[in-house]
Amino acid sequence: MNILGINYFYHDTSACVVQDGELTTAVEQERFSRVKHTWQFPTDAIDRALRESGLEPGDVTDVAVSIDPGKHRLRKMSFAPTLGRRVLPFVKHEMLRARAREKEFARWWESMFGGLARPPRLHRVGHHLSHIAGSFFVSSYERAALLSIDGSGEWSTTWLGHTDGTSFDCISESFFPNSLGSFYESATEFCGFRPNYDEGKTMGLAPFGDPERFYAQMSRLVDVDDLGRLSVDGSYFAYQNWGNRRCGPKYIEAFGRPRGRHDEIEKHHEDVAAAAQKVLEERVLEMCRVIEGRTDADYLVIAGGVALNSVMNGRILRETRFKDLYVMPAAGDNGTSIGAAYYVYNHVLGQSKRYHHLDPYLGPSYCPEVIEALLKECKLPYERSADVCVDTARLLKDGEIVGWFQGRMEIGPRALGNRSILCDPTLQQMKDKINADVKHREAYRPFAPSALADRASEFFDIDVEAPFMLKVCPVRPEKRDVLPAITHVDGSARLQTVRRETNERYYRLIEEFGKLSGVPVVLNTSFNIMGEPIVESPVQAIRCFFSTGIDVLVLGDFIIRKKP
Repeated sequence: MNILGINYFYHDTSACVVQDGELTTAVEQERFSRVKHTWQFPTDAIDRALRESGLEPGDVTDVAVSIDPGKHRLRKMSFAPTLGRRVLPFVKHEMLRARAREKEFARWWESMFGGLARPPRLHRVGHHLSHIAGSFFVSSYERAALLSIDGSGEWSTTWLGHTDGTSFDCISESFFPNSLGSFYESATEFCGFRPNYDEGKTMGLAPFGDPERFYAQMSRLVDVDDLGRLSVDGSYFAYQNWGNRRCGPKYIEAFGRPRGRHDEIEKHHEDVAAAAQKVLEERVLEMCRVIEGRTDADYLVIAGGVALNSVMNGRILRETRFKDLYVMPAAGDNGTSIGAAYYVYNHVLGQSKRYHHLDPYLGPSYCPEVIEALLKECKLPYERSADVCVDTARLLKDGEIVGWFQGRMEIGPRALGNRSILCDPTLQQMKDKINADVKHREAYRPFAPSALADRASEFFDIDVEAPFMLKVCPVRPEKRDVLPAITHVDGSARLQTVRRETNERYYRLIEEFGKLSGVPVVLNTSFNIMGEPIVESPVQAIRCFFSTGIDVLVLGDFIIRKKP
């Protein structure tokens, strides 16, 4: 049984392959198109996923797509008359664009499977089911509370429920324009960032602001009722009008002048980010308490783009009765290809075998022969290390910034040790240096630590694992001066815990660095510059290396230096 999972309808298009219950490949189209958060049909991702899994089109038995275009159609049609003269942008976006996407999918289907005597079965899985049910099926839990939150998918914006592993029981569902994701996108736009793409910047800016300055006003914009359903005061927003803006005139009147894309960040921008972050966290906590009251499940699964808000996830861990929570590494729309495939495998086709998505390294890899041939072709001086973990640990201890390119590429927006830029987290100057000279991004942006799972609690106040860098936790007060480059202004860090059995080479590198420094933690940021996707190939890694302030590039076992 070979299932091809596809997200083609929304941004962050992607593809995956599930073979007899095993997730063998998962890749995002942006890594090949080089357009971050692309809407492009994932032709390259599909082709690479099949090739990496050793499949031809005729080997595919099922295709699972993470969209059901007809879902909630009546709700959409009843909303249209409320728009008045803004109904034309609505029709263009919701009707004509959807039709164009379906035609694009039909053309791809014909080109891929049209000549087959027995084409695969097509399964259309609803967007939030792809998010939350698919996430549950790749978690380690037998039963769980469920929460899916994003901007909008097929008109639904949140889905609350629980599962015993066989049926999915919905407690409540909210619908556009009552959207917590769109609420937060509006704050992102106000702060001068790209809504629906740069919400991580808003989350990183929030600790610099005073959340209380605008909290009372911000809090009135969104409510949660006794069933966990959202209600947003639309008079402050413009996102529901299908224009180019999220913030309406009342929003600007309440909170001040929005920041232009290239303007300086002012105090009121920081305070709006802080207030929006606090309201987001509190509304999600209210939803969690609704779910707590309707299930005795010990664990929570969260999915959707809002689930990437790792500060929010940290509060859920600390302030609810759930023992732990699972967020897949590609919790946004990129992960819906995986979710749709597993919903089909485990629920539609009734397969009992469960796959635990603990290994995010599901993309392409490049063998030493290919890497060495490329280095020779580029006439780059290099050395082949006998123990690249030991040698790289020494480079980090010497204060070098290292581009680290190893094994199979990660799925999701976080670099987790195979396409990473690394440095010594004990050096105060590294945060500013990497932001300015390597990433070319805002100076306030924080960096994440990767720590050995069995020693993380020595440095971080957390008693569960965080393998996908999606849980923010406090740095222990006595360790904040030890780890200045990864400790955010509020004393927190977005931690990644690393296990030997998941990533042997990355674990050994951190272990060797710990032997030299006494600190088994490295600063880890994604191998890219601002505005670009994470590098996929050695060519892209070399290009990024020579266009930034990275000191040393490590490609597999090969070490390339800018200086002799």
